[in-house]
Amino acid sequence: MKTEYIDIPLVKNEARKRFEIEIDGHYAFINYGDFGNQIALVHTETDPELAGKGAASAVVEKTLHYLRENNIVLLPFCPYVFAYIKKHPEWKHIVSPKFDGFDKL
Repeated sequence: MKTEYIDIPLVKNEARKRFEIEIDGHYAFINYGDFGNQIALVHTETDPELAGKGAASAVVEKTLHYLRENNIVLLPFCPYVFAYIKKHPEWKHIVSPKFDGFDKL
């Protein structure tokens, strides 16, 4: 994660069903669905003003930390999150072993 994002807080916006960070009035976010002790991350997006600036990977990393700290099992349906975990296999331990594609991480 780029250093400029370290101190930006992650918000679990339950009304909009997304994890988000705000940078200068713009958002990077991940839509989710929760199922008890499991969360499905389904779509990652940034406002156009943040494109290519590392905000998407920052919100993913912050969300993964949140899930680990809260003992929540991950279902990485979002292709961006899936690719992030594949690139950073130290996060595979929070993914449900029953997730279709787990063996490809």
